[in-house]
Amino acid sequence: MSEISPQQLNSKCLKENLTISLQIIQKYRWLIDTYVLDFYVENHWSKLPKSWQNHLEPLDPHELANILSGNNEATSVRPLSILCLMSLMKKLCISRDVVECNTNLGQTTAKQFILEHPKLKNLFTKCVKPKKRHEIALMANVCSQSVVDNCVDFVVDFGAGLGHLARVLGYAYGVQVCCLEMQDSLNDQARVIDSQFEVIASKFLSLEQRQHFRRPVHVAMKLTSSLSPEEFVNQIANALGMSENCPFSFGIIGLHPCGDLGAILIQMFLNCKQAKFLNFVGCCYMKLSTGTTNPGYPLSDFLKNEIKTSSILSYESREIACHAAEVYCDRLSNELYEDLKVHSFRATIEKIFVKYWPELKHSGLRSVKHSKGMSFDDYVKRATNGLNINVPVEDIHSETTQNDLSQWKRIVIFYTMRLLFAPLVETVVLYDRILYLKEKGLSVSIAAIFDPRLSPRNHITRATKQ
Repeated sequence: MSEISPQQLNSKCLKENLTISLQIIQKYRWLIDTYVLDFYVENHWSKLPKSWQNHLEPLDPHELANILSGNNEATSVRPLSILCLMSLMKKLCISRDVVECNTNLGQTTAKQFILEHPKLKNLFTKCVKPKKRHEIALMANVCSQSVVDNCVDFVVDFGAGLGHLARVLGYAYGVQVCCLEMQDSLNDQARVIDSQFEVIASKFLSLEQRQHFRRPVHVAMKLTSSLSPEEFVNQIANALGMSENCPFSFGIIGLHPCGDLGAILIQMFLNCKQAKFLNFVGCCYMKLSTGTTNPGYPLSDFLKNEIKTSSILSYESREIACHAAEVYCDRLSNELYEDLKVHSFRATIEKIFVKYWPELKHSGLRSVKHSKGMSFDDYVKRATNGLNINVPVEDIHSETTQNDLSQWKRIVIFYTMRLLFAPLVETVVLYDRILYLKEKGLSVSIAAIFDPRLSPRNHITRATKQ
């Protein structure tokens, strides 16, 4: 796990980093705040500086991967502005590289034997996708160590869903977890899975081997900014059967709290004296509220009061920050051109939409996996299925359309350069959260914990009260 040094996270460095990062974002809003599907409609290619066009257009797509990954290898001299951007990204952005040999964030415990038990290990991963398995394994390890380090009685899992993370913590690590999930149906399913696990475990483990088991407690609760800390703590205590007069402490964890839920999680941590540590991995930045009384972004006083309007991040910029640059970089490096051409197909359809059905501009289309040899005609039929429209055959096969489709490489270039800014926008969101927590006097750290190719939002932010 690659953890950012304390020196990089001191308030002065954070403020300097945020200021410079936002200045860069402001300078390149013309690129960041665009949609690739408007490439032909708004002639995005003409917006790129001439020096960029001349340098980038002759490059093979795999050479674009060097720019996106920060690799200095080049077959020709890059424009100074591109070189400066690459250098600044490396300096300013939080590293997304995971260093496997660093185990400071979590330790293996003797209780973990159950995760490798031949009869039980599959119960933890049943119906769980590989991405989620990867995240749960690492998150559980880190959170269990936080429980030990901070001597808390239990943890509260925000947005627990079916309780997969809580089940690993409860049955493999012996950590009591209170799961908060607003959907009753998910809570009911989670309880069934818990019971089934215990029944099967009793057949293969002795009572002594099961003595550390802590069944998760599932609570139906809608978490909003209006929920008071007192009400929150009371509901948790009641669910766990704890007396109001009996002191207790807990940690708060969140694996990909969506949108404003991350900010709500932070506020609840700050306002509950019983909460001793916070571990969370962000998600869906585009769903963050901005410019409201209680925004999801920005949080820090520095951005709200000193930077003010310069701190604005558009929906488009927050959306691109959720994309995995590593995955696209792999496609470029491996010359998977068929996968890259899908952007050209989508942008070409958009141009036809604007011509005949302007009300359908930016409409969501059916997802179509681009396969080798797929024709544009076939793609149109699949993508527009359900829209009750018939795209004219003459437009599908027109000279204009064929010319647009032949320029797929320009779209790849444009998207690559836009994606270059994704880690920078994410860094601003994450550093704003860290600075806010530090403004409140907390000890904060951030580290790349997940493989970014499996889990694009791969940083865990951790805070503890002094």
